[in-house]
Amino acid sequence: MIRAFPLLLFAALAVLAASRASAEEGMWTFDNFPTSQVEQQLGVHLDQAWLDHLEGASVRLTTGCSAAVVSRDGLALTNQHCVVECAQQLSNPAADYVRGGYLTDTRSEERACPAMQAEVLLGVTDVTVPILNATVGKLGEDYTAAHKGAVSAAEKAVCGDDPALRCQVIGFFSGSQYKVYKYHRYDDVRLVFSPEFSVAFFGGDLDNFTFPRFALDCAFLRLYEHGKPAKTPDFLSWSSAPPVAGEAVFVSGNPSGANRSLTVAELEDLRDIRMPIDELQRSELRGRLLQFSDESPEHQRIAADALFAEENAFKATYGRQLALNDAPFMAARVREEAELKARVAADASLALEIGDPWNDIAQLRTVYAAQYIVWRQLEAAAGGQSKLYLYARDLVRGAAERARPSDLRLPEFDDSRLPLIEKTLFDPQPIEPALERLYLQFWLAKTREYLGADSLAVTAFLGKESPQALAARLVDGSRLADPAVRRALWEGGMGALIASRDPMITFVLKTDPVSRAARTLWDNEVAGPIERADQKIARARASLFGAALYPDATFSLRLSYGKVEPPPGRDGQAGPFTTIAGLYARATDAEPFQLPPRWLAARARLDPATVLDFSTTNDITGGNSGSPVVDAKGDVEGAIFDGNLASIAGDFAYNGVLGRSVAVSTAAITEALTKVYGRAGLVKELEAR
Repeated sequence: MIRAFPLLLFAALAVLAASRASAEEGMWTFDNFPTSQVEQQLGVHLDQAWLDHLEGASVRLTTGCSAAVVSRDGLALTNQHCVVECAQQLSNPAADYVRGGYLTDTRSEERACPAMQAEVLLGVTDVTVPILNATVGKLGEDYTAAHKGAVSAAEKAVCGDDPALRCQVIGFFSGSQYKVYKYHRYDDVRLVFSPEFSVAFFGGDLDNFTFPRFALDCAFLRLYEHGKPAKTPDFLSWSSAPPVAGEAVFVSGNPSGANRSLTVAELEDLRDIRMPIDELQRSELRGRLLQFSDESPEHQRIAADALFAEENAFKATYGRQLALNDAPFMAARVREEAELKARVAADASLALEIGDPWNDIAQLRTVYAAQYIVWRQLEAAAGGQSKLYLYARDLVRGAAERARPSDLRLPEFDDSRLPLIEKTLFDPQPIEPALERLYLQFWLAKTREYLGADSLAVTAFLGKESPQALAARLVDGSRLADPAVRRALWEGGMGALIASRDPMITFVLKTDPVSRAARTLWDNEVAGPIERADQKIARARASLFGAALYPDATFSLRLSYGKVEPPPGRDGQAGPFTTIAGLYARATDAEPFQLPPRWLAARARLDPATVLDFSTTNDITGGNSGSPVVDAKGDVEGAIFDGNLASIAGDFAYNGVLGRSVAVSTAAITEALTKVYGRAGLVKELEAR
C-alpha cells in the first residue's frame, strides 16, 4: 500500500529540487568521486586503493541488477529478486525453486542462469572529442549514422577482438560526454543460493517501497570462466556484525532510473503522455496475470516472476507520477529551469553557443504525443514480453544487421553486443505456451485499440485475424522454444529464415519493416532532436558548475555515500533497524506475511535481536538492487533491495530528508545461512579472508 503523506513528501521534494544539492546527494562515477567532500561531511578518508578495490569487486548483471564479489572464487552477493527469473527458469512442476528456494551443497550443484551475464569494470577511457566531432553539423539519419559509427569505432579501439571483454560507450550529461567502459565479461553465471520467495519478499506488494521492512532479499551467484569458478582477487570482506546507527556507508552499484536533468517539458511529457499509457496497460496486464494465476497451481508457478515484475513496476511508476502531479514540486522545477536560463543569458558567448534548447524541446511536444504510442506498440513494447516473438525478432534483425559493417548496424547488434544476443538465443530456457499466448494476445489487442483497427500498421500485423486467434496460431505452431532450432536459424542467416515455415519467423519477417519505420521516425523526429537539445543544456551546466555535477544514472558503475539513519518519525528505540524478532512478530498464517516451513522450524535457534534490514541515506534508484553496502573499511554490511516511498521520486530529485534506501544485513544473512538453511560451507567461504 502506498502510504498517504504526499503533502509532506512533495513539499520536501520541492525544496530539494530548488537547491539540487543536499548532504549525501549524488550517484558519482568512480573517476570523479568527491573524496574531500566525503571527508568533510562524514569524517571518513577514502584513498584511491580503497576505490579501486571496491570498483574491482562490483558487478553489473545484464538482468538489470548489481552485485558484489565476496570471495576469491567468484562468489557474488545480490538480491533474490535479481535471480528470481533464473530460479523460475530452473524450476519445473516437480521442483519450484521460487517458492521453495534453491540450495546447493557442492559446486557441482550450482546451475547456470540462462541468458544471464555478469560484467566487472576494468577501466574507463574518455572518447568525448571524437564522438562529438563525428556528428558536428549533422541532422536526422546522417547524425544517427555518424554517431553509431563513432561509437562502434571507439569500442573496437579499446577492446579489440578479445572475447573475454565487452566495451560499451556510455553517454553522460545528456550525451555531452562519452566514455568507453571496458568490462571483463562472465557469460557463465550460476545460481548458488536463493531463499524462498515468501521470506525474500516478505510483506509482498503491501510492504514494497516502505520502511520498516522484514525481508531476507538476498541470493548468491558464482562467476565461472572456462568451466571453473573464476579467480577474483578483488572481493569484499564479509562482515557478520550488524551495522551501527549513524555510521558512514557506501553503495556501489549500477543505477539506471534517474532523470534529474530533464527539462520541465520532458517531465510534462512523462507525466501527461508516457506514464498514463504505460500504467494503464501495466494495470490491465497485472489483472490478466492475476486471473491467469488463479486458474491453477501450475499457472501460479509459471506466472510468479511475471506478476512480481508488473506489480513492482506499477507501484514504482505510481510513485513517480505522484511527484510529477504535485504542484509545488513542479513549480520548483520551473523556478530552477528559469534560474538556469537566466544564468545562461547573462553569459553572451554561452547563450550564443547553445541557443534556446528548452524551447526546442518544448516545440517537440506535439510530435512526441503523436508518435509515442506508435513507437511503443510497434517497437519498444512489441511482442508484449513474449519470448518467442523476441527470439524471432533477434533472429530476423540479427541476420539483416550482421550483413552490414558493425558501425552501420542497429546499436544492439554491433560486435560488442552480439555475444549476449547469442547467449540469449542459444541458452535453453523454458517456454510456457499459455503465458506466451497471454502476452501476445494482450499486446495485439492493445495495439489495435490504441492505433485503430483500420490503421495500416494494425492491418499489417493482424490482417483479418483476431488477437486471440493470431496469438494462438503463432505460439502453437512455433518451434523456436527449441534452442537447437534457434541456433540453426541464427547460423543459417537470412536464407534460412526466408525458407523457414515457422509462423513466428514468418510473422516477424512480414511486420518488422513496419516496426523499423516506427523506430526510425521516433529516432529522427523525437529522440534525436531531444538528445541534441539536452546536450546543449548539459554543456551549459558544465560551463557554469563544472566538476561539482554528477551525471544522471545510465546503468554504469556509481558510488554513493550516506549514513545508517532511519526515516523521520521512525521510533527512536528501533532506529534504522528491523530484527528477526520483528519478522516473527509480523508473520501470520496467510500471504504475504506467511513464513516458509524452514523458518517456522528454526525460530528457537535464531537470535531474535539480529538486525534483519536497515535504512540509509544513500542516493539510489532502479538498477541498484543487489548493490553492496560497505563500511569505511570496505567490508560489506548488506545489499540494497528497496527504498521507501520518498525514494521513488529520487528519479527526479534526491530527498535526503525523507528518502531512504533499504538493505538486508549481512548479519541476518549469516544467521539464516547457519541456523535456517544449514549452509556451513557457504558461510566458511564468506568469512575467509
